[in-house]
Amino acid sequence: MYLIRMKNCAFFARHGLFDEEETLGQRFYVDAELTVDPSLPLEDDSMESTVDYGVAFQVIEAIITGERRFLIEALAQECGRALAERFPQIKKAEITVRKPNAPVPGVLDYVEVTVVWPG
Repeated sequence: MYLIRMKNCAFFARHGLFDEEETLGQRFYVDAELTVDPSLPLEDDSMESTVDYGVAFQVIEAIITGERRFLIEALAQECGRALAERFPQIKKAEITVRKPNAPVPGVLDYVEVTVVWPG
């Protein structure tokens, strides 16, 4: 088993509870930590045994830039589920979604949520 980490994947999207969030949109950032059990020995040096992180990025991108969600928790869970379905070698997916411009009455760097799939 080994880990693949994808850090700070950035996407523009329109998620959130408020109409303004849908109208204006904002940038979202995603981290994915994937626990992988290779289907072939790593010594085979075969792409088929592992997770193609270029494809994994595209899976995440399709979800984050796709259908509007009210909760970043739902986005994180959907990313984990989709990655595990696409790559059976993934035994656990820990997905973090960051929202830097969360509409809160105060100053903060970002709000982030981490979901582990399967939960």
